[in-house]
Amino acid sequence: MRYVDLAVIALYLIGITWFGARFKESQKSLKDYFLGGRNTPWWAIGFSIVSAETSTLTVIGTPALSFYGNFGLLQVVMGYLLARVVISLLFLPHYFRGELYTAYELMQRRFGPRLRRLTAGTFLLLRALAEGVRVFAISIVISIILGTGEIASIVVIVCLTLFYTFEGGMTAVIWTDVVQMFLYVGGALVSLFVILHQIPGGWDEVAQKAALAGKFQVFDFRFEPTLDFFSRTYSFWAGILGGCFLTTASHGTEQLMVQRLLSARDEQDARKALFASWIVIFFQFTLFLVIGVILWVYYADSGMQPPKPADRIYPQFIWSSLPVGVAGLGIAAILAAAMSNLSAALNALASTSIMDFYKPKYPNREESHYLRLAKLATLVWGAVLFVIGVAARSVSSVLEAGLGIASILYGALLGVFLVGVLTKRAGERAAMAGMVAGIGVNLFVKFGTQIAWTWYVLIGTVVTAGVALLASAVMREEKR
Repeated sequence: MRYVDLAVIALYLIGITWFGARFKESQKSLKDYFLGGRNTPWWAIGFSIVSAETSTLTVIGTPALSFYGNFGLLQVVMGYLLARVVISLLFLPHYFRGELYTAYELMQRRFGPRLRRLTAGTFLLLRALAEGVRVFAISIVISIILGTGEIASIVVIVCLTLFYTFEGGMTAVIWTDVVQMFLYVGGALVSLFVILHQIPGGWDEVAQKAALAGKFQVFDFRFEPTLDFFSRTYSFWAGILGGCFLTTASHGTEQLMVQRLLSARDEQDARKALFASWIVIFFQFTLFLVIGVILWVYYADSGMQPPKPADRIYPQFIWSSLPVGVAGLGIAAILAAAMSNLSAALNALASTSIMDFYKPKYPNREESHYLRLAKLATLVWGAVLFVIGVAARSVSSVLEAGLGIASILYGALLGVFLVGVLTKRAGERAAMAGMVAGIGVNLFVKFGTQIAWTWYVLIGTVVTAGVALLASAVMREEKR
């Protein structure tokens, strides 16, 4: 047992839990618990968006992609920037008209209460499944450190994260996100330089070998209207379009991200946070891709076999090959990414459960009653994510599994939101028909074709919007 490393990890876990729980006293209303009182500076929200956009999937999955592939993932990240322009122009003005707590209140304004419940329910299913995969990814890291079983590992992290999220609400989520983001980016930088020093030729050797193997290739402009084109995950067209639609859906319609934007003081601050977060995201993905390439050269030079599955390569190397203390910092950094994302999901799931389902049905209760239920909902969702995390142990690539699950449902959400803000034709029943069609088509695409996950959101969006508009032409219903 490496007691110095374990002490570093334990110090982080205790420290971040104590720090998050300190915000307990400021939680006096639903506005405090779910929106941080709407007095958080934009730069903190921007860092929190980065932390929510990052997870253990990113930290351990991204190096694995460049280890066995190249830098093609950056094409998707470029699509993220285009998405932020769309969100800024289309969605933010609507979200800051009145005091919204969730993204799905906007759907009630435009269509009606049934569609609000349908979109909110879709989010709950989406986030629970995707977050469950991320929870399992945490267990990969902890089981490497302690040699514990995966289930015991999941229990440790879920309970610690649940404690400070339960106590401190959205304020704790945002400010622990800021601390954790600096920790996992700093830990990644430290591990990069330490790994680099273990290669005799240093960066020059890495650059030479990686360039010859095509590891630094970013763009794939090949275009041919065949099934092979749509089965390539990281082409320029799949990256730009897929990344744009994916992020427009995740940051513009999913409560996990919209909740952060609604926590800003005003629309201008939300816009600043949104664009600033992309700069950090681009740097971050590039950093982890570079780490993957350096590890590829390291294993090629040493003749050792990399661990299987691919998601174990980076955390296994940190724990087994980095100096004492540095290894503990590196693992603590990975856990920081995991906990920041998990805390965000817990708060978003609780806010949607209370604000979109319970409060509309029981609107005249005291604020303290809703606040108690919000904390109870946080506990319930913690248990649900634990169960899904245990069930997700059979996935091969945690990064692509998480993105693939989310992408199936994102298309229906984005499609109905676009119909809502861009047209006046469709009514509530037509919009619901569109969502059902979009989810159905994407399920077929996922399980019945070889089409890559980067196309799912685009396909689902087009089908949802198209069916909703066609249905509105034959359905007689009142438009809002």
